[in-house]
Amino acid sequence: MELSLDRLTKHYGSKIAVDHVSADLKPGVYGLLGANGAGKTTLMRMLCAILESTSGEVLFDGEEVTAMGAAYRDLLGYLPQDFGYYPNYTAEEFLRYIAALKGLPREKARKKTRALLEMTGLSHAARKKLKTFSGGMKQRVGIAQALLNDPKILILDEPTAGLDPKERVRFRNLIADYAENRIVILSTHIVSDIEAIADKVFLMKKGKFILEGTVPELILHAQNKIWELSVPQKEFRRWQDTVTVANLRHEGSQVILRIVSDTKPAEAAVPCRATLEDLYLYYFGKENSYD
Repeated sequence: MELSLDRLTKHYGSKIAVDHVSADLKPGVYGLLGANGAGKTTLMRMLCAILESTSGEVLFDGEEVTAMGAAYRDLLGYLPQDFGYYPNYTAEEFLRYIAALKGLPREKARKKTRALLEMTGLSHAARKKLKTFSGGMKQRVGIAQALLNDPKILILDEPTAGLDPKERVRFRNLIADYAENRIVILSTHIVSDIEAIADKVFLMKKGKFILEGTVPELILHAQNKIWELSVPQKEFRRWQDTVTVANLRHEGSQVILRIVSDTKPAEAAVPCRATLEDLYLYYFGKENSYD
């Protein structure tokens, strides 16, 4: 099983949202990292055949996905960044409704709904209306609806938004297990989630993949660029305005800064081991967020 992106491109007038992206994806978990506006959501919508590309194509096992039509949609599970739901439906009613739209037989839909409510920790709220749910609970319903048809390709846009740490761990374990013989693509700003489960990560900037590789491979690009420096409280603001500060902590009259910099920021700075979050900040730390 293989999903291939061949020079996939999307223009909106003079703006290039996705710029000649190519990749070959086999079963496993793939993470997309990039600032807002990098083109991640546009790319995911093209992978779902929701959005038509300007040029290039998406192939599943060598067949162009738009030509496959319904056969390709049957293979897909998709959680958009803001998924729509009916607030007066209960969780169980909503999932069975989506199952019907996906063409699942009634008995299979009933069993699958119950299993997914259990899997996402929502069995206790199965008959409560969605309008009463917290943001995290609604997000878990979104994850459940994406899994209803047992998709071979699962595409998730910001799936852990609104989840508490315990829920995120549950989600990560679920996805890591699910991806054993399926293709899972997820985009999130919660770098630790990608660091925990992604087999391969793509860094996307201005519509292009600027780096790709395993987490350890990518972290090497940030080695020798991460520093720790202790500065007096009165100097902290000056440093914050002039360098990228990944983290800070107060210790008495000093502030300990974790700095992302190509060069040693001060004689007293000491090198630190890099993380994926450091790499993210190295490439995107000075970008303004925009949609």
